[in-house]
Amino acid sequence: MAGALPGSVDTAGGEVRRAGSWAATLTLAAITGAVTGAGVTAYELVTDRMLYERVLELPPVLQAILPAVGLAVALVVLRTIARGASPATADDYIRVFHRRDEQMDPMPVPGRMLAGIATLGSGGALGFEGPSLYLGAAIGSAFQGRFGRFFRRADAKTLMVAGAAAGVAAIFKTPATGAVFALEVPYQDDTAHGHLLPALTGAAVGYLVQVAVVGTAPLFPVSGTPPFDLRELGGALLLGLLCGLGARGFSWMVRQAKFLGQDHLPAVRVGLAGATLAALGGISWWLFGNMLALGTGYQVIERLGDPDMTVGLLAVLLVLRTLATGATLTGGGVGGLFIPLAVSGALVGRLIGVGLGLDTTTTLFAVVGVAAFLGAGYRTPLAGVMFVAEATGQPGFVVPGLLAAVASQLVMGDASVSLYQHTRRMGHLERRFSMAIASVIDAEVWTVPADSTLDEFLDSMLLSRQTVVPVVEDGNRYVGIARVDLLGAIPRDEWDRHAVGEVADVELPTARPDWTIREAVEAMERADTDVLAVVDDDRRYIGVVSIDEIVRLDEILARRDR
Repeated sequence: MAGALPGSVDTAGGEVRRAGSWAATLTLAAITGAVTGAGVTAYELVTDRMLYERVLELPPVLQAILPAVGLAVALVVLRTIARGASPATADDYIRVFHRRDEQMDPMPVPGRMLAGIATLGSGGALGFEGPSLYLGAAIGSAFQGRFGRFFRRADAKTLMVAGAAAGVAAIFKTPATGAVFALEVPYQDDTAHGHLLPALTGAAVGYLVQVAVVGTAPLFPVSGTPPFDLRELGGALLLGLLCGLGARGFSWMVRQAKFLGQDHLPAVRVGLAGATLAALGGISWWLFGNMLALGTGYQVIERLGDPDMTVGLLAVLLVLRTLATGATLTGGGVGGLFIPLAVSGALVGRLIGVGLGLDTTTTLFAVVGVAAFLGAGYRTPLAGVMFVAEATGQPGFVVPGLLAAVASQLVMGDASVSLYQHTRRMGHLERRFSMAIASVIDAEVWTVPADSTLDEFLDSMLLSRQTVVPVVEDGNRYVGIARVDLLGAIPRDEWDRHAVGEVADVELPTARPDWTIREAVEAMERADTDVLAVVDDDRRYIGVVSIDEIVRLDEILARRDR
């Protein structure tokens, strides 16, 4: 019997190992999803069913002042149980995602989750998805740390992403949205597609655990069958542009609120935020007979089809909801921005649809507004459209939603509600090139004084075994680069009468210590050289950077990443 070729044996063995690794990864992603789904389900039952639904049964005055109490409790919990942690949830996931050697810190998790219960259970105008995503990411990070032997270093965030996907999938009962959002939200113009299968697995299992307890009813009620003609499609494009502009304003408001939320007078900040929320709640009760300005906003979605909701009332409610979200953030509330963005989009969509007479029998424009506003605010257009399809159970909304989501992205620029998003993923070489030049500076290279003779220069080269030597004067002031091939321009018997400064190449560009490796490589290419001297503002010599050092660094990092 003929033996197998060595190459084929290695290939087969490699395939078996890869299959085993994937099986372990997806199994751990499923376990992460199950634990996250159970945690999110319990969190929702406590916060929404046991607390907030009871708040809605209280007299209006108590409903108006309870958000202030919730913010005060959240402040105390964050400072004590969470050990001074910030209110960040989704932002913390994005921040850690981009820090290669960092995992989610488990210490603030209980405190942040309790602060979220206080904020959302009392009527704060934020969403459940922030704490849900955060909980899932923390669970995934914990599993990643425990079972790190199954993962390459390049896959160090896999279970964190799977957990985040499961958290969003469970709270909204939208598995595809959970996966897409967890992959999209770290970037403005890209996705973390390398984690796709674990994210899908975690999201699917998290969703199944949630619906096994609370059922599968769509999150958003819709009415009518969406028309599919040019007028509605054109209206969707217009709505997308308006939602993009609105999302830019919303993003600016969120950033200002987060900035104010870092104030060193927390008691004053919480008091002012609580008073603002109470006033907004009072106005809402006076206009609508309900606290529509407060809470997560699900009640707003339910009221959009009400014929009594005129254009004027819709506009006022949009302003009230935006201010309430800003006040909750300023007061240090813990919650997400996914649902506030979705509610704002639904209000803008309904406002435009009713105002232009394009949407009187269906909720088409409200749903399309969700896709556009949400996709623009978080820079997650795919998640916005997917959310519309899954949350409504109506695939007919997808095409108008896609058009609106694209249009909204066109006017967003680099704005986002997140402080930690990167524009796009960087490839292997691009990551290397973005590193500081300090990582490849060789400060031990010998230098030669400019007034040294060529004989002395040659001796220095032989001793140091360098073919390129920086030339300095007055101690360490950089003059140029001397190379062995430049000696040929001077007759050998005259070397003792000529200084090295006379033959040094003074035209070569120099690098600055604050450059990146990319800038150094580009300067080398323009000058057709493989070495640059690094100098400061006063042209004092610091060291040299060479192609050889850059290649050596790349090899070291590549071995580390395996």
